[in-house]
Amino acid sequence: MPWESKTVEEIRKEFIIAAKYTKNFSSLCREFGITRKTGYKWIERSAKTDDLSDRSHARKNISNKTSTEIENRILNIRRDNPGWGAKTIHKVLENQGCNNLPCVKTVNNILNRYGCISPEESVKHKPYQRFEREQCNQMWQTDFKGEFLTADSKKCFPLDIIDDHSRFLIKIAPFTSTENVVLPSFREAFYEYGIPESVLSDNGVQFAGFRQGYTQFEKWLMNHDVLPIHGRIKHPQTQGKIERFHRTMKNELLKHTDFQNIDEARLVLSEWRDKYNNIRPHEALGMKCPADVYIPSSRTYSDKVLQYEYGGQYHVIKANSWGYVRYAGWQVYLSETMTGEYIEFRPNPHGDSFFACYRNFKIAEFDVHTGKLIHRKISRL
Repeated sequence: MPWESKTVEEIRKEFIIAAKYTKNFSSLCREFGITRKTGYKWIERSAKTDDLSDRSHARKNISNKTSTEIENRILNIRRDNPGWGAKTIHKVLENQGCNNLPCVKTVNNILNRYGCISPEESVKHKPYQRFEREQCNQMWQTDFKGEFLTADSKKCFPLDIIDDHSRFLIKIAPFTSTENVVLPSFREAFYEYGIPESVLSDNGVQFAGFRQGYTQFEKWLMNHDVLPIHGRIKHPQTQGKIERFHRTMKNELLKHTDFQNIDEARLVLSEWRDKYNNIRPHEALGMKCPADVYIPSSRTYSDKVLQYEYGGQYHVIKANSWGYVRYAGWQVYLSETMTGEYIEFRPNPHGDSFFACYRNFKIAEFDVHTGKLIHRKISRL
C-alpha cells in the first residue's frame, strides 16, 4: 500500500495551520501522531521563524546517518498509522523493499526525536505472556467493541471475530444494535472460512443463556459441531486475544477517526481490516501478517443440520414445549430453545448426579437426589 510522502517541514506546517482552527488540541496532536509537548514546541518555533525543517543535534561526520528520505517515510507511515510502533514500521518498510533501512532501535529513536512517542504510551506496551491454540480454527474469539456514536448521533456496535492462533480478523461488522446480528454474522463467516472447532465469547446475552437456558446461537453452534465456550465472569483476560485486538483497534483507528454514519463506518472498518490482516505485521507471529499465517478451515458449512444418532446405551427423551424433560423422577428445565429436541441422559460415574447431553455435547449436570441444576457448562463428550 503506498503512503503519501511528505517532508517533516510540510507536516509541521500543516499542523501549525490546523492548530489555528482546532478546538481540541489533544485530538489534533493524536491525529498527527505527536505529543502535546511537541505540538506546543512546533507552534512556539513557528512564531519565531518560517523555517520548520529539522534541526540536527547529531555529531558531525557520521557516515551511517539515516537519510532524510527514509526519515520522512518513517514519519509518514507513523502519521497515517498513529498506533504503529518502531517494530511494525520497520517491518512494513522491509516488506516494501526499502534500501538502507536502519535498525528497529534507530526507527524508535527517530519517532522519539520527532515527538511521536510519549512515556505514558511506552508503559502501556510492556510485553505480556501469550497463550494461543496450536493451529488455525481450533478457536475463534468474538465480542462487540463497546459502542460509539457516529456523526449522525446513531450508536455503532462493531462485532469482531478473530482466529486465536493467527490473529486473523475473520470479520468486523458495525451494527446499530447488538440484537439478532451474531448468528447471521457467523453464518457468513462460516460460509467464507469454514467451521472452527470452538468459539470463545463473553457472557453477554447475545452469546450465552445460562440460567435462562441456551441461546439460539449456542444451539446453532452445537448443531454444526462447534463448541461454545464462555469466559469466566468478571475475568476479561480469559478473552485476551479479542481484548488486545480491541485496544489495537482503538489506538490505531477509533481514536483518530470520526464516522459520519454506519455506512461510512462499514467501509472504513473493511479497509482497516484489510490493512490489519495483510500489511500490519504482528509481533506474536514473528512479525508476519495474520494473512500469512491463517489457513481456512477444511470443514465446510451448510445450512442443513445433519440428523444426530445417539448410541442407544442411555435414555433419550424429547423436551416438551416449555423446554422441560422428565427423567429419574424429576422434571428438569433445560431451555426453551431445546423444545422438541431429543436429549440423552447419562449417569455420572464419579458422583451422585446425571448429565443432560445434546448431540455430542454435555450441556448440564443435575443432582440425582434433588433434581436441582448443578451447572450448565457446555463441553464435548
